[in-house]
Amino acid sequence: MDMRTTEVPYYETAGNEIEIFEHAWKNRLPVLIKGPTGVGKTRFVAHMAARLGLPLFTVACHDDLTAADLVGRHLIGDGATYWSDGPLTRAVREGGICYLDEVVEARKDTTVVIHPLADHRRELPIDRTGEVLAAPPTFMLVVSYNPGYQNFLKGMKPSTRQRFVSLRFDFPPAEREEAILIGETNCDAMIARRLVSIGHALRALKDVDLDEVASTRLLVYAAMLIRDGLDPVEACRASLVESLTDDIEVAAGLMEVVLATFGR
Repeated sequence: MDMRTTEVPYYETAGNEIEIFEHAWKNRLPVLIKGPTGVGKTRFVAHMAARLGLPLFTVACHDDLTAADLVGRHLIGDGATYWSDGPLTRAVREGGICYLDEVVEARKDTTVVIHPLADHRRELPIDRTGEVLAAPPTFMLVVSYNPGYQNFLKGMKPSTRQRFVSLRFDFPPAEREEAILIGETNCDAMIARRLVSIGHALRALKDVDLDEVASTRLLVYAAMLIRDGLDPVEACRASLVESLTDDIEVAAGLMEVVLATFGR
């Protein structure tokens, strides 16, 4: 997806990640962003693309993603065959940012395609057309993944990881997370404080089997529903509890945390 906007998306700075990203871009270095689901990795990339005035091409990686999905393929139309660029090729041609979200979910042979772009060569060979595209100075490759979620078979190979400048994202401290909720939804400060308290409590649970913990994204969803008039308990049930588990008993345990904060 190509996205270019003159409006810079809201982003609450955690540290010096903006400075590091800008220095990496100026020096034509690729960036790897690692961290849990829903902590702002994708929003950060969108923020930086708008901040730098660059087109953004985002690819949500998955098991069936092929090299052709990234680079492009020949298509047939009106009785003729023509070449159609993939998002990676378009980003190179236009000098934008190509963002591969959850890159380790892609097939191993797919990630090899990015290697020439992620080192000193900064080239994209297109075997099917015979082209070798040299990336312009403004092009940037950015990838992300969640190291806590990935198993051994889906870890990032050292030969790939060591091509990148890396940024680590994590759940924000309470004060910053409250600011994010208010900035994203314009919700009441007390609502933001209570939701953040619930989020931190859910993340601290040790005896509950959850694949993922409550993300900042889910807290934003809850804040939006509450701001729009939905009962806070029902907002938390829909956007937090039911999004985290299908197990009825586990859901009941999570609801106890919600009720302790928003109990009637």
